[in-house]
Amino acid sequence: MDRVNRMVSDRPVVIFSKSSCILSYTIKSLFNDFGVNTTIYELDEMTKGRDIEQALSVHGRTAVPTVYIGGELVGGANEIMSLHLKRDLKPMLIRAGALWV
Repeated sequence: MDRVNRMVSDRPVVIFSKSSCILSYTIKSLFNDFGVNTTIYELDEMTKGRDIEQALSVHGRTAVPTVYIGGELVGGANEIMSLHLKRDLKPMLIRAGALWV
């Protein structure tokens, strides 16, 4: 888990993804449409991707995408879309320094 913490600690938005996952694609597109510069880790394209995936499962995240905003685990596609629909995602991104108005 220390490795995951280091990967997300100094970046406003981090998405752990798999290149073939449609939900990951949707969430990456949403952040891209907002103009957010995200750090994306494609687990299926990384040599240590399986290890990182296991570390994420410690927090109960067994699927991708897994999204961190401001160094905090937010969740997956359901949580991100729910925040977006409630209009809570944009203010969260602003607080994290990932989005400027």
